[in-house]
Amino acid sequence: MWGIQRTRYADCNGSEASEETEIVVNIGGVKQVLYADVLHRYPDTRLAELVDCSLKSAEEIALLCDDYDSDTGEFYFDRDPEAFKCIIELYYYGEIHMKRGICPICFMKEMEFWKIDSDCLDACCKCHLKEVEDELAEIAEKVRTILVDREGDPSAGGWQRLQIGIWRLMEKPESSLPAHVIAIVSFVFILVSSVVMCVGTIPDIQVEDSEGNLTEHPTLEIIETICIGWFTIEYLLRLISSPNKIKFVLSFMNIIDFLAIMPFFVVLILTSFGAGVMELANVQQAVQALRIMRIARIFKLARHSSGLQTLTSALKSSFKELGLLLMYMGVGVFLFSALGYTMEQNHPDTLFTSIPQSFWWAVITMTTVGYGDVYPKTTLGRCNAAISFLCGVIAIALPIHPIINNFVLFYNKQQVLETAAKHEIELMALRCSREEQDAAPGAPKRACGAGERGSSTRSCHSDTYAPLLKEPGGVGGVQTPSVDTSFESTAEATESISS
Repeated sequence: MWGIQRTRYADCNGSEASEETEIVVNIGGVKQVLYADVLHRYPDTRLAELVDCSLKSAEEIALLCDDYDSDTGEFYFDRDPEAFKCIIELYYYGEIHMKRGICPICFMKEMEFWKIDSDCLDACCKCHLKEVEDELAEIAEKVRTILVDREGDPSAGGWQRLQIGIWRLMEKPESSLPAHVIAIVSFVFILVSSVVMCVGTIPDIQVEDSEGNLTEHPTLEIIETICIGWFTIEYLLRLISSPNKIKFVLSFMNIIDFLAIMPFFVVLILTSFGAGVMELANVQQAVQALRIMRIARIFKLARHSSGLQTLTSALKSSFKELGLLLMYMGVGVFLFSALGYTMEQNHPDTLFTSIPQSFWWAVITMTTVGYGDVYPKTTLGRCNAAISFLCGVIAIALPIHPIINNFVLFYNKQQVLETAAKHEIELMALRCSREEQDAAPGAPKRACGAGERGSSTRSCHSDTYAPLLKEPGGVGGVQTPSVDTSFESTAEATESISS
């Protein structure tokens, strides 16, 4: 029998509370003795309603607890005793703290059962609850997306079905085998195009045109044209099938796709105007700049690489750390370049002709690159250089760890969210199969707790369900099936995230 020593607590006036009325509760097999004056501090809670049970009928008592022993006056509750330890703290301390290892969603259901308002939860625990709720929302979004990919919208028309099919084919490699093949082909075209762009700059492979200038080999140009054709068809199909055209066009990755194919067509249009236009110096510079823009296609690899996508998201979440790094480097570059110029300006062969020109030396020194094109020649200048690269190492090393930590946390979170979403889909399929079996004619009714070993049977003794997917629809303009699932099973799947 566990409990909190009665002598530790006092009432509002500072005097020790009365021990006249004792309430014995059994929480999941663990007994606890409570006192009426303590419970009356929160009269609207379930525990406070137990005080006057002697005046209530057996039916009213049965509504308050799971079982009641009239001989011993003991109330039995089939609840979590560890969570009850946190609940009982409200009556003695005036606030509730969740202990480590307790699922916040399940704890909120415990508070709801004991009729305790959520405002009694401590602020730090509320923040933890908010994080878990956000994670559940992300899981719900992933589950909704998976349902859209698997089932689609049965009420959609012919064109809508075709649009959804093309969208899955081009954007969802995991939805079908053809979509997976298209993703692999697109990845191969990106690699081939990048290799051709690099190989085309080798002088030994280039050929001379009629004016004696080196140009790309015709075979490489044909391969480049085929790759651009594939990228163009892919972009147009994705644009046509996109449910939100404006969002599609303004997406960062889609802007990269457009920049990868746009230079080819601009050069083609300029070339069609004739040699007179191409001989203009400005046009030639524009064509060269557009050809250089072809390097943007290498970023298309991020579409097929979850690692690159995770890196991008981690950098977005590390803007504060990156800003600190740039600030440290900026202050150091300005300080040491000014000192270097001051110490070296009297030397006859000085390489520090001005402070702005000394910025380059400060940058390569603080980053420990040291090209050697600019270097100090005086003793004080060398001491300044030694201090500058030591400070540079410290300035770079300090923000690096938070950035790496953000990447690791984000990557692990993505992996756990994907696993939790798949787990939720499996639970939903298991519930549907059980409902079909129970609804079949002549099928025996399944008793509570008679499920298969390892399956979730928590819902057998829980009458309250909170829908994870609250409303149908919302992903890509496609209506999704309305599916109800319990918060408890989802909380189990995401418990590793919150820990």
